[in-house]
Amino acid sequence: MGIKSFQGKRDTNQAKAKEQILVADYMTTNLITFKAEDSLDHVISQLITYKISGGPVVNNKNELIGIISETDCIKHISESKYYNMPSDTNNTVGKYMVRDVDTIDKNMNIFDAAFKFISSHRRRFPVIENGKLIGQLSQKDVLKAAIKVKGNTWK
Repeated sequence: MGIKSFQGKRDTNQAKAKEQILVADYMTTNLITFKAEDSLDHVISQLITYKISGGPVVNNKNELIGIISETDCIKHISESKYYNMPSDTNNTVGKYMVRDVDTIDKNMNIFDAAFKFISSHRRRFPVIENGKLIGQLSQKDVLKAAIKVKGNTWK
């Protein structure tokens, strides 16, 4: 007589609904934001004080209009201070920020967001809801989610 099934008895409850880990669960909501009219010296000071690498730029209605990063500030430094040139009177965030900003949905799975980080080479994604900035997801936030999942389910 041959073996019919070598898998053993199957548990019918094995297909439990997997709880999704969403961007909203790990995004930062208490953000340091900037205005287009802020000076880059102010931005540099804030980046150093709060140990962040960049932040969203919003208008008076809290709508995202751009993002400013350390790299954007370094461009300003290399264009003026390095060559000991007088500082441009228009050294504002609005001149140096990136205007074409990729955003992310708060209901996206955190590991889909991780793939978006890898494919886009971004360090942060603003989270928008109804046209307003509600948070930001950074690569570090994805790492925090991975550690929590590892602690709960990985062996």
